[in-house]
Amino acid sequence: MAGKSVFFAGGGTGGHIYPAIAVAEKIAELDTTAKIHFFISSRDIDKHVLSKTSFEYTALPALGFSIRPDQFIRFCSSFLSSCRIAADAMAKCDNPVVIGVGGYIAAPVCRAAYKSKIPLFLLNVDIIPGKANKLIGRWAQRIFVQFEETTEYFGRQKTKVIVAGCPLRNSFNNPNPQKAKETLGLDGKKKILLITGASTGSQNINRTVCSLLDKLSDYADSWQIVHLTGRANFDQVKSGYANAPIRSRVADYYDDMADLLAAADIVIGRSGAVSVAEYAAAGVPSICMPYPYHKDMHQYLNAGKLVEAGAAVIVDDIGDEKDRRDWLWEELEPLLEDEKKRLQMKNACKLVGHRDAAKIIAEAVLGGRDSI
Repeated sequence: MAGKSVFFAGGGTGGHIYPAIAVAEKIAELDTTAKIHFFISSRDIDKHVLSKTSFEYTALPALGFSIRPDQFIRFCSSFLSSCRIAADAMAKCDNPVVIGVGGYIAAPVCRAAYKSKIPLFLLNVDIIPGKANKLIGRWAQRIFVQFEETTEYFGRQKTKVIVAGCPLRNSFNNPNPQKAKETLGLDGKKKILLITGASTGSQNINRTVCSLLDKLSDYADSWQIVHLTGRANFDQVKSGYANAPIRSRVADYYDDMADLLAAADIVIGRSGAVSVAEYAAAGVPSICMPYPYHKDMHQYLNAGKLVEAGAAVIVDDIGDEKDRRDWLWEELEPLLEDEKKRLQMKNACKLVGHRDAAKIIAEAVLGGRDSI
């Protein structure tokens, strides 16, 4: 009998793509006959991440929803086109199954699967599901979530929910911090402060940290900085470090985050669902600066899981730059100086997350767990 053809649907950010890759890796490990294909957005980040893997992918024309008349027409047209492309691809394969992983790309593919009576699963790693995922949840056979609190948001569909955790790529099981240090040309004797705005970067985090370089330079004898800027802000941030005496490596992006997070002694970054799971898995103390403009403020809730465990602190990304600068320094300075506190936070990371999430989901998709 031919193996399953597993289609992943979603993208637009690393937070959608990376958990999907983690599950895909596990499926490929458990069933070497399985065929895996990704339906992704046209954003560069999707292609960049998947180009580093062996998985095939198709970029769909789907656009985000808008109520503006001109954009709504384009949304409907792109949605239907994406449905047709996905349906045609799935019709040509043996034993198709679809896993929706979030983002506007997921909806047309999952709709096509539902209409074609193809088995459909949903992966939702944020505490609060978006509108698209709530809709997809009605069609799905099983809904996999990271947090117990998420169950209630699916209402009548909550009987389908399985709290599996956030799937992390295989590299998080065996990170190589020394490789990251060598690749980035870091000093093996100095501790590492990692700054990241996730896959697309954060202008506010970049500016706030750059405004603290005068204070951070007082720690140049024992600390160094790795600053991941995002592609849009690299030049500006790079120039900000030009005269800073503290050792630093500024990059727009870094692929092997498992290695880099394992090497870091403190991380300052956003608190998307995947980010907080990666901080916890790496055992790195974190200062979370949640993205403040989501209506449901879900990044604050994500970060709250780390704070409850004692693994993180939160600094609001609101107010003017001086407010952010002062608050961030108030939290960062004690961590730079207190190794015992950092160790306590590192140990607290073990209280957060599920390390076998990818396996749980892969086995369910392949039909390997009778209990599901």
